Amino acid sequence: MDLKQLSTFHRVMTHMSFTKAATELRYAQSSVTAQIKSLEATLGMELFERLGGKIRLTPVGERLVPYVERILALVDEARQSVTDETEPSGTLTIGAVESLISYRMPAILEFFYHRYPRLQLNLQSVTCGEAHDSLRRGVQDLGFLIEPENGRHGLETMVLGPVRLVAVVAPGHPLNRGSQVSMADLRRFPVLAPGIDCSYRALMESDLNANAETPVPLIEFGNIESVKQGLATGIGVSVLPEIAVASAVREAQLSVLDWEPSFEVFAQIVWRQDRKLSREMRLFIDVVTQTMGQDSESLVDTSSGAPGRTCHRGNQPQPGKRLTGSPGSPRPSA
Repeated sequence: MDLKQLSTFHRVMTHMSFTKAATELRYAQSSVTAQIKSLEATLGMELFERLGGKIRLTPVGERLVPYVERILALVDEARQSVTDETEPSGTLTIGAVESLISYRMPAILEFFYHRYPRLQLNLQSVTCGEAHDSLRRGVQDLGFLIEPENGRHGLETMVLGPVRLVAVVAPGHPLNRGSQVSMADLRRFPVLAPGIDCSYRALMESDLNANAETPVPLIEFGNIESVKQGLATGIGVSVLPEIAVASAVREAQLSVLDWEPSFEVFAQIVWRQDRKLSREMRLFIDVVTQTMGQDSESLVDTSSGAPGRTCHRGNQPQPGKRLTGSPGSPRPSA
């Protein structure tokens, strides 16, 4: 067995696809197939069962996986320990939900681009469920997600802080009257929602349908930006992350209603439980933690109860636990 064969086996196992492994490794598919056959010949046993157009691990292949992961992790650790490089480098693959990619990641990407140009951040838009699966299989290094604060089997979670959800409408909407709005009020109008991959959609639907005589239909838009465009026409209401509507509210394109959801969601960083955090992973976690902690605005003045007004909050919720040993104290420009 050689490292090239083991690395190729790990990529094929991760994707359960020779084609995807070849694309990632930049090999011809025939080369990937040849390496797997050579490894199987060395072991004298098959590692994959080929069933039509799909593959799956044999019992021998499943037993080999943890050993391959330990070998590759040790090789990576040895490489880092003997190199003279002091600057973080390589590639971090991060699965993130749409709202965080669109409204959080640009400032973080800018910071890494200027401060750590040798470290490439590979962003992949995912649902929370997809991220959980990808992290367990090693396809992604970290997940940057919004979901309720609960543990997931086989994953470690670092809670960064709550993500405020707000009910928004066009400025001329009948609900934009300056008084408190109930869930029953929201149900009287078309409810615009992002796609089914929205991390908090199930919770929102549960809130809407509680005590309702019939299920509340949702007008589904593909993503948050298209929901905002629909709202601007005055056709309905929606519940979106505060960070996603901040600029539209400041520009008077949308208004925030005096309404609070009955549930909470949190920004979280997630990784596989048995995975040792690399220097680069720790750096990303540290930078994101500081960026989240620098928020200082709310679209709702809770002291006066007036919706749609921007005010500064003196006491921000503090991010979750900090990891020890994370490099430096960089301050990203958010």
